[in-house]
Amino acid sequence: MMKKTTLPVALVQERDHGDADANLAVIEARVAEAARAGARLVLLQELHNGCYFCQHESVAEFDLAEPVPGPSTERLGRLAKQHGVVLVASLFERRAAGLYHNTAVVLETDGRVVGKYRKMHIPDDPGFYEKFYFTPGDLGFQPIDTSVGRLGVLVCWDQWYPEGARLMALAGAELLLYPTAIGWDPGDEDAEKQRQRDAWILSHRGHAVANGLPVLSCNRVGHEPSPIGAAGLDFWGNSHVLGPQGEFLAEAGGEPQVLMAEVDLARSEHVRRIWPFLRDRRIDAYDGLLKRYLD
Repeated sequence: MMKKTTLPVALVQERDHGDADANLAVIEARVAEAARAGARLVLLQELHNGCYFCQHESVAEFDLAEPVPGPSTERLGRLAKQHGVVLVASLFERRAAGLYHNTAVVLETDGRVVGKYRKMHIPDDPGFYEKFYFTPGDLGFQPIDTSVGRLGVLVCWDQWYPEGARLMALAGAELLLYPTAIGWDPGDEDAEKQRQRDAWILSHRGHAVANGLPVLSCNRVGHEPSPIGAAGLDFWGNSHVLGPQGEFLAEAGGEPQVLMAEVDLARSEHVRRIWPFLRDRRIDAYDGLLKRYLD
């Protein structure tokens, strides 16, 4: 019988509180709450330091970016060390003048930055004008080794691409983590809202099943107005933790919440023995995946 290895995890699902100092102060309180409840791994939502500024295109928003390491990683590093947790953060990275990334940062229990992931897939859709701000990532799909396991960290729009999750799994990731900012137009019909949210959850469940891995997805909540007079976005929350067969271990609603769950890391070994998808992959027949489209 395989040994049970349980990892207590927490997802901090929050709304925007106005600026970086206010948001980081709330994050400090939420991480403390998670640590008191026993969490050893804490995941924050995408671009948690402020509003989702990508609803419009403005060069002034680049003033929000900062280097990594930088002021936020120093503050979050102290927080991780204070509570003895591995903390996965999401920042607007200034790499150089005119060169910016949407970057997830992993901080160890001693406060060190032990790795980062730069968002690979960058959307450009109404209300999500990210190509104006973010250069596509160049670090590849490389898991980050931590004291709680090997983390396959991806970011939001990456969640729609099975290739990223698969490559993380093939590189030995033990969990897949997605800091996320996804919501709907308040004017959408209820049925359309439900379809969008169901598709989003289904994509994560698919990553869990196809790779035999737990999946953690942390979304923001609340209405954020558009700076250009559009309807704004309603971020729907519904952060969740899934087991390696896509089963729900925990799921949040639409309000701020610290979502706790227990993840059994040994279950992936068991699931992959009965569903050996990696064994049966036809790697000799997948050349077409390297093409944009098979005309």
